[in-house]
Amino acid sequence: MATYYEQIQEAADALRAKLGGREPKIGLILGSGLGDLGDDVANAVRVPYDALPHFPVSTVEGHAGQFVVGELEGKTVIVMQGRFHYYEGYPMRKVAFPVYVMKLLGVESLVVTNAAGGMNRSFEAGDLMMLTDHINLTGDNPLIGANDPRLGVRFPEMSTAYDAEYRALARRLASGVTGEDGGEPLRLVEGVYCGIAGPTYMTPAELIMLARVGGDAVGMSTVGETIAARHAGLRVLGISCITDMAIGEELEPLTHEQVVAVANRTKPKFKTLVRAFVRDVEA
Repeated sequence: MATYYEQIQEAADALRAKLGGREPKIGLILGSGLGDLGDDVANAVRVPYDALPHFPVSTVEGHAGQFVVGELEGKTVIVMQGRFHYYEGYPMRKVAFPVYVMKLLGVESLVVTNAAGGMNRSFEAGDLMMLTDHINLTGDNPLIGANDPRLGVRFPEMSTAYDAEYRALARRLASGVTGEDGGEPLRLVEGVYCGIAGPTYMTPAELIMLARVGGDAVGMSTVGETIAARHAGLRVLGISCITDMAIGEELEPLTHEQVVAVANRTKPKFKTLVRAFVRDVEA
């Protein structure tokens, strides 16, 4: 049976064979309702996850389930339209698997996006939150188990999980973003993302607890991928689309459809910011 590293290598080799010699340096993982950015990639090669060895299949509505490789803002990028989640029943190592595949393809910079509930009372639905840090509340970690030094060190350092230079660049670019639809300027807020296992949304008491321990937003992805990215030596920019206000004392019922609807409305400004980042980042 192939080892974890061998599985990653086999998947990367299979994907590389479909890319016609392209070598992406920037990877993007697109969360719920945000996958349309992959449609902006020019001269694109699209590879469904189920066409690659050892890949799981995304089962979540709003996730296309494919890699898109091509040109965006003059850079060669690889885009994940759809991701894998711990709550789908996949081990955390499988959730992180595509990050290592992108690393073996040559990716050095990773933009990780998600839809999240805002717990900071100064936030509003429709804001974009740049991640300054995260709190891993999933109860798991993709690095548990034997470490293969070809992937990274045994004890990766996480004090700069979300790259300070990338955050400064995104902060500067956000000031000029109004989105394809014009209108009000982008509100780019910043904060700490709490990653939970899901798939249930949080109870009021749980949200009150998370806010008290320092969380600004909560979601069901991102932390495993960021841990793997830092293990692999990738620099990370994290962006949450705040799709609803998850204030424990004022909590109202929420559906996945509502989350996707708000993400869709925010999409023009999100796409403009990410495209500007890809254009200006050194990669």
